[in-house]
Amino acid sequence: MSKRIDIIAGARPNFMKVAPILRAIDKRKVGERPLAYRLIHTGQHYDEKMSASFFEQLNIPNPDFNLEVGSGSQSEQTAEIMIRYEKLLASSRSDLCLVVGDVTSTMACAITAQKLGVPVAHVEAGIRSGDWSMPEEINRMVTDSITNFFFTTSEFANQNLRDAGVSQDRIFFVGNTMIDTLKANQKSFKKPSFWNEYNLSEKKYIVLTLHRPANVDNEDSLLKLLGAISQGSRDFPVVFPAHPRTAKNLKRVSETSPGILVVEPQPYLQFNFLVENAKAVITDSGGITEETTVMGIPCLTLRDTTERPETVTIGTNELIGTDPAKINPALERLFLGNWKNGAIPPKWDGNTGERICTHLQELLF
Repeated sequence: MSKRIDIIAGARPNFMKVAPILRAIDKRKVGERPLAYRLIHTGQHYDEKMSASFFEQLNIPNPDFNLEVGSGSQSEQTAEIMIRYEKLLASSRSDLCLVVGDVTSTMACAITAQKLGVPVAHVEAGIRSGDWSMPEEINRMVTDSITNFFFTTSEFANQNLRDAGVSQDRIFFVGNTMIDTLKANQKSFKKPSFWNEYNLSEKKYIVLTLHRPANVDNEDSLLKLLGAISQGSRDFPVVFPAHPRTAKNLKRVSETSPGILVVEPQPYLQFNFLVENAKAVITDSGGITEETTVMGIPCLTLRDTTERPETVTIGTNELIGTDPAKINPALERLFLGNWKNGAIPPKWDGNTGERICTHLQELLF
């Protein structure tokens, strides 16, 4: 008899992380230790560009259940996810709840499952920034404190878990499912619709993403960052797919930051085409630093800390901080050709989903 796993996806990064696991489980539907899954979309991201297009582009099947939580404060979303997932488990429970990443859905479903006696596995467990002002850091810590099985991306994450008292037999160093998705789709990357309109060409533009509250919630601070980026980019266009959180503060960009091209959030294939062909990426996202590391693209992170230190110690990423005065010197090094080459961290090889499912079979049977 097969063992059924609830796989939770609630926000844009989750979809990239679950796709390789779904594919690997599909290969194990029959045989000695068959696996099955129930894909549960919490609806935490409800915007079409932030959610549905990822299912289509990454060949993810339609969710078995959509909890349709929608908008609200973090507390409201957490409560609604827990209430709706609890009802689902009460009517039909699975053998394991598998959560990925560090969004609100990750924490909420882990708590709900554990309270109902359903064991929890956490993909991307153990990563830490040390910055408690980040909601994601709280989500990581809470989730890992009640997780049964930990699937990790790096030795840094392994050590964080050991330091927290997690026994080695519950830690499984498997690699990075984000990179599985990247490698599986790299040949399908496609130009965004505005490529020709803006006369973009390979290695002649910069990609920018910002969404951290510290960077985008205060309009003056945001415009100072954009002004510094505009000044340091040497007339290279800066393509800025604006996160919904950021868009409302961008009305004055054209008058204060020439060369910043504000566009809508891009689907996965178009966004990564932009990244792969960029001179560099400037971001405050963690996941993008992983993708730039594997693609060998210089990455400037506008944060003081990172939960993915391997992208700095091994990869192409550097922490620049949030002081606008630090941006121009970093871009100067980039244009002078003094950026580090970087390498790919261990097990970021496109086979992480398979490794996870092998461990799941061993654990569940």
